[in-house]
Amino acid sequence: MTIEKMTPIDEGFWTKPVNADEEIQLIGSKCSECGELFFPEKNKNWCIHCYKSALKKVLFSRKGKIATFSVVMQKPAGGFYHGGAPYCYGCIDIEDGIRIKSLISTDDYDSLKLGMDVELVIEKLWDDKDGNEVSTFKFKPV
Repeated sequence: MTIEKMTPIDEGFWTKPVNADEEIQLIGSKCSECGELFFPEKNKNWCIHCYKSALKKVLFSRKGKIATFSVVMQKPAGGFYHGGAPYCYGCIDIEDGIRIKSLISTDDYDSLKLGMDVELVIEKLWDDKDGNEVSTFKFKPV
């Protein structure tokens, strides 16, 4: 994927690379009072766990483990997902201690296992009308 043509599916999920060698990280929030983690980053400064105004922006680890997953055999209706079927969706426990819902990038669904090591990737979902590659974050087995 070329950086110039990359258009995030939504702003603020991950850091924007300055060059092709820069590693992208997911952006979240952490409460400096109770330690609660949130993804994506909260646009309010108060923690919904302890109700303190103590949220700070954090960058999450790119590595995690598959906590649960499902292989979806039929494309959803209504334009929710622009990729093909089958596809894989699951929960990833990243090293920072938060569970993130994510697509899982693989063509070998039979090889997926609970507890499998995965790493963050950014992949194209579709091309928009201007030829930009609309992209999203996924986790890919390592």
